[in-house]
Amino acid sequence: MAKAKRKNCNFCKKKIEWIDYKDPSALKRYLGTWSKIKSAKDIGTCTRHQRLLGDAVKRARFLALLPYTSR
Repeated sequence: MAKAKRKNCNFCKKKIEWIDYKDPSALKRYLGTWSKIKSAKDIGTCTRHQRLLGDAVKRARFLALLPYTSR
């Protein structure tokens, strides 16, 4: 089987140091259909930015900017 091409982190490309939790439209790109955070394998983020993304989504959910579930 052929190896899958490794995805590059969009946040590293754009040199983003901090992910803004107050921008729900940007964070929705990284959520699945049931409002779960997609895995780093699926979206191609590095470990550092995946952690920051998780924290940003959790903060946005706490402030009711994003839903906990889409049901």
